[in-house]
Amino acid sequence: MRVVSLVPSLTEAVAVSLPGVLVGATDWCTHPADLDVPRIGGTKNPKLDRILALAPDLVVANEEENRAPDLAALRAAGAEVLVTEVRSVPQAFGELERVLRACGAASRPRWLDEAERAWSELPPKERRTTAVVPIWRRPWMVLGRDTFAGDVLSRLGVDHLYAAHPDRYPRVPVEELRAAAPDVVVLPDEPYRFTAGDGPEAFPGLRCALVGGRHLTWYGPSLAEAPRVLGEALRAARR
Repeated sequence: MRVVSLVPSLTEAVAVSLPGVLVGATDWCTHPADLDVPRIGGTKNPKLDRILALAPDLVVANEEENRAPDLAALRAAGAEVLVTEVRSVPQAFGELERVLRACGAASRPRWLDEAERAWSELPPKERRTTAVVPIWRRPWMVLGRDTFAGDVLSRLGVDHLYAAHPDRYPRVPVEELRAAAPDVVVLPDEPYRFTAGDGPEAFPGLRCALVGGRHLTWYGPSLAEAPRVLGEALRAARR
């Protein structure tokens, strides 16, 4: 089986679960750290000729991360393309199992069982927290409705204030974000790389939690540790 992945989290899932199956990945596929496969460009601008030259049996993609015209072009050229849709944690588990099965897995990997157990054993949240979750600046953009990251946070007791917005990633002036007065501002390091020196200064007087995008937005092996890692970062910001 020869698989090309156009999604960083799926790249990690396939590489960890089925060594040797992955023959190509995007420039943004940073895990596993020792991944050594040909690179085929970005998630939004893959080099289709490079993908086809690798003669994959399957290309795995995502309806949000990858562009429909690119996937259609790959199919038109004869490539088989599996497209995932992930808007919630349970949906992530189902799609991961579907991808791994399509890539030749005979059984579920241990990390997937551990991840499901980690999320199913979360204690009930006695006190919920409100948040805004910027994902970009210049212009400022935040999590809106129907997102995987929003569902992750909700299961950890965090209600982001734009969950009912008509857009999935609305543009919101930073003045409005500050005026919303959330309990915490959640600042991930991707897609925009928020850091201690780039992000919190825009929200004076508000508590900020710097979190890893891999734990907030990736659906793969990182799901097993995401509840603990994100929970620690959120608790630290609320102290």
